[in-house]
Amino acid sequence: MAFANAPAPTPVASAAGPRERYTDNPVALGVVTTIFFMWGFLTCLNDILIPHLKALFELNYAQAMLVQFTFFGAYFLMSLPAGWAVARLGYKLGIVAGLAIAGVGAMGFWPAAGLHSYPAFLGALFVLATGITVLQVAANPYVALLGPERTSSSRLTLAQALNSFGTFLAPHFGGLLILSVAVKSSLEVAQLSPTAQLAYRTQEAQTVQGPYLGLAIALFALAVLVYLFRLPALEEATEQADRSRHTLLDALRIPHVLFGVLAIFCYVGAEVSIGSFMVSYLTMPRIGNMPETTAATYVSYYWLGAMIGRFAGSWLMTRYSPRALLALFALVNILLLATTMSTAGMTAGWSVVAIGLFNSIMFPTIFTLGIERLGPLTEKASSLLIMAIVGGAVVPFAQGALADRIGVQMAFVLPALCYAYIVFYGLRGSRVVDAPTLAR
Repeated sequence: MAFANAPAPTPVASAAGPRERYTDNPVALGVVTTIFFMWGFLTCLNDILIPHLKALFELNYAQAMLVQFTFFGAYFLMSLPAGWAVARLGYKLGIVAGLAIAGVGAMGFWPAAGLHSYPAFLGALFVLATGITVLQVAANPYVALLGPERTSSSRLTLAQALNSFGTFLAPHFGGLLILSVAVKSSLEVAQLSPTAQLAYRTQEAQTVQGPYLGLAIALFALAVLVYLFRLPALEEATEQADRSRHTLLDALRIPHVLFGVLAIFCYVGAEVSIGSFMVSYLTMPRIGNMPETTAATYVSYYWLGAMIGRFAGSWLMTRYSPRALLALFALVNILLLATTMSTAGMTAGWSVVAIGLFNSIMFPTIFTLGIERLGPLTEKASSLLIMAIVGGAVVPFAQGALADRIGVQMAFVLPALCYAYIVFYGLRGSRVVDAPTLAR
């Protein structure tokens, strides 16, 4: 199947004759993919942080989902400032700034844990997510632009596979260091002596402080590495090359951009919501009846499936239509969610874990289709698409409120509706219509 609306591939010479380039700068692609690993790790660590904070502060599901609401709400509030910053700094310095801001946010976990304050945790998460927002605005289009347009979906999917490797490792890391100690209820804490209470609070703080301090150091080190490395500027796809001074509304008026923004909202909302509920879901007596530390392992399988699917998807999309694959994978996830909602035991458990495999290609495919043939409008469309990651704040919170009313299992109907929209986007909404003047 051909990639609809794709330009003719750019050939390069070889002994066997002309062949299409996959990327114009493989070394730069390799450096930037390390960024994808880091923000995948940080994002998925929220899935482990949620049950810990839920138990620690005795929250209901809706209150616990404020973690994701705060984290992904930063994408909505900060994506436009991030786009403005990247437009002026360029892709390389934008990536450096994002890493540094994320490092400051990770350091904020030290005082938040010491104060034993849920709002302080949310504040640190907001700063951390602001840094990742800058990284998303800069790194996603940068990888898509590092070579021919026809292979942009495949290239971004490959980079996102490293993102999934980070999400695969995070539950193991978080399960061992954050969920390894059982959290006492407020009644149990009240029965302790003052000295024992102080020791307990200190121990609980340290389970979060150590991991996030280590992450802060890693983020700062990575920022220095990227700063010292010479990356191509790609200024032709930035605001600096936009002589017409197009606005965000100009980008949003293009149908495949508008539909892409909604598709990112639905996809990220569904993916994050499923991951956020997985530990609570698998510990239910009717489903997995397992301790939280064991359930955290299954969360890692969910993200492992995404990693495997992205490596496979990177190969598939050089041969088949990304639009058709996107619609097919979304349809499979609807069927898996229907199985999850209608069965019990580990059949229900494994069906929700398997969704990760078919989530694999969705974000990179939606993103690259959303910025297709936009030229200097690429940066503005990228900011809009990253803003739509706010779906990761809205959908989990809505599913949390729904779970408090109809139960965790039946609340999975919400992500099923999100995948239904992605089927539409793959089949019709992603088509490029009348944008010849914006072609790269």
